[in-house]
Amino acid sequence: MFDIGFAELVIIAVVSLLVIGPERLPAAIRTGSVWLNKIRRGFNDIKQEVQQELHNDAVLQELRKTGEDLKDQAENIHQGIQKTAESLAETALPDIPPGENPGGNKSDSADDSAEKDQV
Repeated sequence: MFDIGFAELVIIAVVSLLVIGPERLPAAIRTGSVWLNKIRRGFNDIKQEVQQELHNDAVLQELRKTGEDLKDQAENIHQGIQKTAESLAETALPDIPPGENPGGNKSDSADDSAEKDQV
């Protein structure tokens, strides 16, 4: 983790023995190891949270992209349906005057009004 070699460890041990003393050195080592473990756990927790947030952001971006793709596809389908409906309306229903059927016969309402005129 810290890239400390054997020579550095020996120097740290000798200096700590001279500064702290032989009676308090074991307690100081225990206290130091407890604090070091707490720091490691804290860094690991932070690292996991950052990785989780990055993963969540990636998932959200993917979901947004998928949603946009679906909207685009729905828009394309809607436009295709509209174009098909317009072309069908133009080919299937030419300009027919109101009251006439496409077969050339007048509609029932036109017949009824003609009969009323005769009576």
